[in-house]
Amino acid sequence: MDLLRSLPLGLYLEQPQTWLHKLDPRVKVVWLMSFLTTYILANNLWRVLLVILLITITLIARIPRRVWQQQMGWLLILCFFVLLIAAISPDGYGINYQPRLPSTESAQQVFSGVSADKKDHKESHIAQPKSAKSYKYILFSQGPFTVTRRSFDLGVSLSTILFTVIYSTNLYLLTTAPEEITAGMEDLMQPLKKLKVPVTEITLMLTLSLRFIPLVLEEFQNLIRSVMTRAINWKKLGFKGTVKVWLIVAERLLENLLLRAEQMANAMVVRGFTSPNEHRVQWHELRLTRRDAFAIGILILFWGIRLAIGTQLP
Repeated sequence: MDLLRSLPLGLYLEQPQTWLHKLDPRVKVVWLMSFLTTYILANNLWRVLLVILLITITLIARIPRRVWQQQMGWLLILCFFVLLIAAISPDGYGINYQPRLPSTESAQQVFSGVSADKKDHKESHIAQPKSAKSYKYILFSQGPFTVTRRSFDLGVSLSTILFTVIYSTNLYLLTTAPEEITAGMEDLMQPLKKLKVPVTEITLMLTLSLRFIPLVLEEFQNLIRSVMTRAINWKKLGFKGTVKVWLIVAERLLENLLLRAEQMANAMVVRGFTSPNEHRVQWHELRLTRRDAFAIGILILFWGIRLAIGTQLP
């Protein structure tokens, strides 16, 4: 079991260097925020297109298959089950509608005096819309399972949003080094300094948190291996014994993480990091290239298509 290799969520891929790695981090931040905001008030067609676009970018970037295959596969399975559960769930329209026309028996009693010729003449002038026969609100009904248009649309919306939020963020972290993320965020947040916002402190904490993710996975992995090597008979322990063992593991994990955090803080103090403003570190040199200009042009086209076909009609 190797979490750092089998499921590298939030980890930076150093090799190979793809064209996504070479983009400016500020441009990638804007692209990420676009993915996280365009699905707001969007129709399901646009949300499905976002999923297809993310998968296409992954394939075009030529990211190694071993990196994205397992995490994308598990995420797609999760989204499929979300779609399935939401589709077969009640749609919230549990209303018994009263029919607009009376029943057949009462209609015969009321209109018994009307001749059949007049009825036929009247009905011949009523034009039925063509779409009335093809439209079906209930898409599938078999036993206790019923899929309506509203429940299916809700399932598509939830599953696509879940995939877009998780995978777009993971793809950004996969192709952007923590130092580049820090430099890009600090440059974009420079106007906030006029409002006396501690931009440098925030970016420093962001860098430390990104560096801490692999340490958390490593500690968790080591504890799981230590439990597996002891060959514990879980059946003899029972429910209480199993809960007690995992509580001990969780307590040990918290102690190890706090110890790692203390070691990191001591290392910064020894190196003289008493204040971020006094000990500035140039994380990454920011410079826009032609590749970044092309990405910005595609981003403008991306938003144009979103406004043209992606807006949800009331």
